[in-house]
Amino acid sequence: MAEHKHVDLSVPSPARMYDRLLGGSNHYEVDRAACDELLRAAPTSREIALQNRWFLQRVVRILAEDHGIRQFIDFGSGLPTQRNVHQIAQEVDPESRVVYIDTDPVVLALGRSLLDENDNTAILPVDMRDTDEIFGHEDVARLIDFTTPVAALFVSVLHCLPDSADPKALVERVAAKLVPDSFVVVCHLVSDDPQVRDDVTNLMLDKTGGNWGRVREAADVEAIFEKLHVEEPGLVDVTDWRPDSEIQQRQRSIEWTEFGGLGKVLPTQ
Repeated sequence: MAEHKHVDLSVPSPARMYDRLLGGSNHYEVDRAACDELLRAAPTSREIALQNRWFLQRVVRILAEDHGIRQFIDFGSGLPTQRNVHQIAQEVDPESRVVYIDTDPVVLALGRSLLDENDNTAILPVDMRDTDEIFGHEDVARLIDFTTPVAALFVSVLHCLPDSADPKALVERVAAKLVPDSFVVVCHLVSDDPQVRDDVTNLMLDKTGGNWGRVREAADVEAIFEKLHVEEPGLVDVTDWRPDSEIQQRQRSIEWTEFGGLGKVLPTQ
């Protein structure tokens, strides 16, 4: 179980690197150095982190306000920062329930301290690929009613999985557990430039000790949605997914993008 993992400060963590790019404080020197290298390889990496976070906040608000979703499972949730999933959902309905899933020890420690007094949330120390353990977990049974719609979030995490883990199959396993009119959110790092894909993938694999996947192509993300109904505006650079700020729209990534959108679970044929 992840709760027994030792924090290896000699190896950067994708979650802590993301926190650094967002301007947070929950990271170490090794993470800062890795971010510096990443920014040299892809100078707009900070913009892509910000756009990803803003997308998460918009899509959760829209799911809660427009679609009446009151249950969320956040796969590979990362470090708590401003405007987390439960905070946005519970502004719409204080009874909204959120399960976070992560294995990074720092994420778990900070998440528990943040969620201790919120009975409608939990954070599970489970690998997001272990769907049997997730769906069988007592906290999931306590918080999530799978006879009613649920939103499953895979926001900027599937590129952390290698091809051998089959990210598409993971999303399909999760979607198969959800009733029709549930939703799946996916965004993923992509690039049209093979050199960028190779350079960033190799850098992240090297810095994280192999604890990463790869930058993929838009077609790989489109394939993940093939059994879902893609909601408007389709699958796009998340900067363009129902933007609510012209200022945010100006902060674009160049070398690579977070690509994805919102899919609805359809009735089985």
